[in-house]
Amino acid sequence: MTGMRGILVAVLTFWSAAAAAQGWHEPARGSGERRALMDAMRPQAELIFGPPVEFVVSRLRVAGDVAFASVVAQRPGGGAIYIQATPGWQSGYFMPDADWTAGQALLQRTRSGWAVAAMYYGATDVWWAEPMYCAEFGVVIPEACP
Repeated sequence: MTGMRGILVAVLTFWSAAAAAQGWHEPARGSGERRALMDAMRPQAELIFGPPVEFVVSRLRVAGDVAFASVVAQRPGGGAIYIQATPGWQSGYFMPDADWTAGQALLQRTRSGWAVAAMYYGATDVWWAEPMYCAEFGVVIPEACP
């Protein structure tokens, strides 16, 4: 058991060091920082999908005053969003062949908290790889901004 504990500590240390070397960290589940980021994203998501919306986080990275989130929107408790019944579908926001509830966001920390700088759902390309985003957010999206 002691050997397994040592291996676990070594693996966790490696992962922490790798994230630190990249210059970003992932806010812990249940932390105030993670909650603030999701709360900043929720108003736009609710305009598109209708309320209420919660997120399943695929990636969440923070470095200083910038962040990147990749999420899937859902109803509280894991309920499906019926896309054809959403304001976004009715307004023509979505392309027919998109992964509609998958979204990505770039966020900035302001004096009043986190704010969305750019966010899209159902994107069919890597929109955040644009030079205008890489200049400011490259530290949290290094694979998109070589």
